[in-house]
Amino acid sequence: MSDPNTGTRTPPHRRHIDFERLHNFRDLGGYRSADGRTVAWGALYRSDSLGKLAGAEARADWDRFLGLGIGTVIDLRYPWEIEAKGRIPEPERFTYANLSIEHRPYDQAAIDPDIDPWRYLADRFAEVTEDGADEIRRALELIAAGPGPTVFHCTSGKDRTGLIAAFVLTLLDVSEEEILADFALTELATARLTADWHAANPGRTMRWPSYGRAPARILSLVLADLTTRYGSPAEYLTTRVGITPATAALLRDRLLR
Repeated sequence: MSDPNTGTRTPPHRRHIDFERLHNFRDLGGYRSADGRTVAWGALYRSDSLGKLAGAEARADWDRFLGLGIGTVIDLRYPWEIEAKGRIPEPERFTYANLSIEHRPYDQAAIDPDIDPWRYLADRFAEVTEDGADEIRRALELIAAGPGPTVFHCTSGKDRTGLIAAFVLTLLDVSEEEILADFALTELATARLTADWHAANPGRTMRWPSYGRAPARILSLVLADLTTRYGSPAEYLTTRVGITPATAALLRDRLLR
């Protein structure tokens, strides 16, 4: 059984990369594929908004980020989010793509506290898997073929980022147990993500008390829904998203060691 606080057989100091302004930057290395290989360290990262790296106060974070040698940046946010909050500094330094996989915005801070939040969020994920199939395909293709290392991110590095991470790990034939454990690691960043929301929204009341949470239950529901609709998450990626055997093979060759 893997430790939900550290990831599978992985010391937390290696998976979580510390930044002052980024709260949810993680290395996807170390997860084991069914063929016995593991995901390479330092090849693929997931993060909260890289727009936080802008400005003189983020200089130390920016230098640390550049030290990772990242070649491809995939921003999963809406264009209007980027306009409001900023994109990664100097995007011309990277192969940069804005691929907004979510098409129907909603406000998590305003979720009705009386409803089942995990089912509600799983239903929003279901919308993303249908509406954003083209952008999901393009993101996965870029992870497979773009100059590496690669990082993908949204605002909190939780839902949209968590979905892409789950799909990458699915294509790498990582176990569902490990996929769910990776998703739940965002729980370690919940307090700081919530503090950021309060700082950015003075005068607003956070209606939903579970803002910033990412329990494995959410993704478990999402994967079960995909199995009901398509037979399995892998079959969804093939038949609905359009991931070809060539892309899947390229991804495995690139990321597994």
